[in-house]
Amino acid sequence: MTPLPRSQFPVTRHHRFFNHAGVTPLPVVAAEAISRCTDAFVTGGSVALDPVEARQEEIRVIAAQLLGVPDHTVAFVKNTTEGLSFVANGLRWSPGDRVVLPACEFPSNAYPWLALRDLGVQVDFVEPVGPGQALPVEQFEQALRAAPTRLVATSWVQFGRGWRTDLAGLASLCHEHGALLCVDVIQGLGLLPADLAAWGVDFAAADAHKWMLGPLGVGLFYVAEEHIDLLRPMEPGWASVQHRDDYDRLELAFDPTARRFEGGSFNNITIEGMGASIELLLEAGVDAVWRHVDELDRRLTEGLTAIGVEVLSDRSGDGRSGIVAFAAPGGDPAESAAALQADGFVTAARSGAVRVSPHGYNTADEIDELVAAVERLARAAR
Repeated sequence: MTPLPRSQFPVTRHHRFFNHAGVTPLPVVAAEAISRCTDAFVTGGSVALDPVEARQEEIRVIAAQLLGVPDHTVAFVKNTTEGLSFVANGLRWSPGDRVVLPACEFPSNAYPWLALRDLGVQVDFVEPVGPGQALPVEQFEQALRAAPTRLVATSWVQFGRGWRTDLAGLASLCHEHGALLCVDVIQGLGLLPADLAAWGVDFAAADAHKWMLGPLGVGLFYVAEEHIDLLRPMEPGWASVQHRDDYDRLELAFDPTARRFEGGSFNNITIEGMGASIELLLEAGVDAVWRHVDELDRRLTEGLTAIGVEVLSDRSGDGRSGIVAFAAPGGDPAESAAALQADGFVTAARSGAVRVSPHGYNTADEIDELVAAVERLARAAR
């Protein structure tokens, strides 16, 4: 039995899908929620708005549960980049301020900070360790000791080799050195149990289309309660204020919650889809989903090692995530990923490796079939 019902994932009729670190296939419940919301607007227009907005607030509550934060600290955003940019552009910077981030980051968590250089902000990189691109907290500690730092930006899970950062340890270290911690949580949220508030994370963002099993174009932004007033809202609009329904009152009185960052009208339809996917995950239990995927990845790692294929991900201790990256047979990850897809297996070529990222509906048999397919590639490459 898989923790997520396979009947929810019609993709299994067509592919053995292992690219949830890329763009997820939608579960049936998400597609149905999107369809219902679309139909409501087709038949009702503005008449549909009140129930849709009420449902939206229910989704905010369950999204906060997934993040492990109070619901009034959560805002809806269109993607991770928008949430991270709210931090990068919302803080008041001074020349000489310093930002530290890993050298193996996905561009979404690099460019908002690099763009601050024209304001005199110094951006320094933390180098990962070894072929698994590990980023133990000690690597950040060296950087923080080197010079005063305003903010550390990192992914919870690195997109290429899948290293998972100890966020509680890193948050404690950052605060000890007077730095804020901003985290791109997209490669963990929905798979790994999260407790961001208890861990001390200051800001976080993720969109729904990876491990959250939701649609593209919608996501979540978290700002710790004590920092809500620290960020200058970059897109203030009618929905940002306390009196959002009083359109004739032109007073910029920001909402005291994270809703101040939401600006104008939402894509209610995609929020509905994301909400249905989050409910599916919470019903299954994120802990159970993670245990299942961790076991699949263990099986994959052992299977690849047994056939002589090098696993590049660092799977030691708590650095494990849902991602397993391995050296491509024949040396070209793009060619290997394309050959696997032609054989019915959806993976990805990332950071010089073939990346595999199963979810809670994948099975041990599918993992064994993938190992057999990689073995065929390896034999053909010899």
